[in-house]
Amino acid sequence: MDGENQEHLRVILAVALVSIMVGGAIDLIMDRPESWLSFHVFFETLMIAGAMVMATTLWLGWWTSERSVEELRRSLEERSHERDAWRASAEHALEGMGRAIDRQFDVWRLTAAEREVALLLLKGHSHKAIAKHTDRSPQTVRQHAAAVYKKADLTGRAELSAYFLEDLMLPGGG
Repeated sequence: MDGENQEHLRVILAVALVSIMVGGAIDLIMDRPESWLSFHVFFETLMIAGAMVMATTLWLGWWTSERSVEELRRSLEERSHERDAWRASAEHALEGMGRAIDRQFDVWRLTAAEREVALLLLKGHSHKAIAKHTDRSPQTVRQHAAAVYKKADLTGRAELSAYFLEDLMLPGGG
């Protein structure tokens, strides 16, 4: 549900609950009950109190969820900045790795489609996600993946990833 629809729903609910509260109060005043301890007065007072509790609960829920969404947006923006900073600092290394992977794809004589599928497999995408991303059927993606594994003399996705990442070491030998 988008923000505009949510806002309309909030207004409708607020109007409905205020109508119940005001209508109940007006009805009580107009009834001019002889005894304020009657069932009718008790029932209408209960309805008014229930509408007030619901209105307060909904308002607190909306307020809490808006704060949560804002906090999530800030966190996402911070992570985005961190990601961008990492990419900028690692750009040279990533370019070098990309060239090395491309050269190996040349050695394996992968077609353009096989190269695309192999790279997406290296990035961790599923066959289904690759199919959606490349506008191919999942079966075609599986066929390209099988061709990559055969040309590279690998048994599957894990060996493909290990081929490029096995010797990758973190500083300090970690």
